[in-house]
Amino acid sequence: MQQVKAGDTVKVHYHGRLTNGETFDSSEGRAPLEFEVGSGMVIRGFDDGVMGMTIGQKKTIEIPVDDAYGPKDPEAIIEFPIANFPPGMTPAVGMQLAMSDQSGRQIPVTIVDVKPDIVVLDANHQLAGQDLIFDLELVEIVGGAGNRIIMP
Repeated sequence: MQQVKAGDTVKVHYHGRLTNGETFDSSEGRAPLEFEVGSGMVIRGFDDGVMGMTIGQKKTIEIPVDDAYGPKDPEAIIEFPIANFPPGMTPAVGMQLAMSDQSGRQIPVTIVDVKPDIVVLDANHQLAGQDLIFDLELVEIVGGAGNRIIMP
């Protein structure tokens, strides 16, 4: 039976949760996630977790912070003047916004504190600093490096 190796394109159903059991993402009710193993399209721990799986196999993997989204970066906490918010917008803790960096790239941020003159924004990935658990099911190996299957 064929096992997943680096360079294979695979389809995987998954259920992602935090160590406290809270679900943060799932492919339930959607098409399976399709990606090329080892290409960097998914976090390293997810990539490593599907290696060696066979079609139809189910397993649970635990991904430590360093193989997921990494630790929280204190430099990604930004103090932003409340006066720079658009008129009529009332910043609130938990609000998710998008900022642009100097090159125009969009960066998602979350408001973590609102002070009289300053809004504190967190530009870390929402799952940074978290160990993750995934229940995986390998649905299909679509093709591999040098063995691409082209669908008509």
